Amino acid sequence: MENPTDILRRTGIVPVIKLERPEHAAGLGKALLEGGLPVAEVTFRTGAAAESIRILRREFPELLVGAGTLTIPAQVEDAIAAGAQFAVTPGFNPRIVDLCIAKGLPITPGVNSPSQIELGLERGLRVLKFFPAEVSGGVKMLKAVHGPYAEAEFVPTGGIDLANLASYLALPYVAAVGGSWMVPADLIAAGRFGEIARLCADAVALARASRPGAGTAR
Repeated sequence: MENPTDILRRTGIVPVIKLERPEHAAGLGKALLEGGLPVAEVTFRTGAAAESIRILRREFPELLVGAGTLTIPAQVEDAIAAGAQFAVTPGFNPRIVDLCIAKGLPITPGVNSPSQIELGLERGLRVLKFFPAEVSGGVKMLKAVHGPYAEAEFVPTGGIDLANLASYLALPYVAAVGGSWMVPADLIAAGRFGEIARLCADAVALARASRPGAGTAR
């Protein structure tokens, strides 16, 4: 399998998905692929996460499926059992991060300070989630930390949408941006997957325009 980070760099966008019901997973997976977005981060904010990941992996082998919002060890175990191909955490919890590393599950932990960045780099992690991006200083913060941590790449998430996506992707040390604007929970709940496909297509088009190479291998 291709390295998850390479796929994220190529797409430029990570859809952060909240699924309330597993039966919506197949429709969502189809919408993502129709919109040209072969990535799904399914958050463990609901009890439907593990089963949804399992369905997406089974029905859409071409889709890179990850588990997000992992905050306790049991969720890591559930994510692995469901077939998650990568993990994302909102903060830097050493217990969770170390468990993912030990289990061989690629992990992108949340950071928003130099100390947390160093915790990640110390463990050999080079791609870190910058969260919550906008309220933590946004693009200015990333520019400030790039100097001392030039080896790090970031996936800014939190407060990002079509209005500011380009400013993040213009930074060469931003691997991708995360967000939920293209996969809103209300459209998922209503089964309006055609609209989601269009939102995904719009996001992918803007990513490609914002950063040459976002739509092709770098």
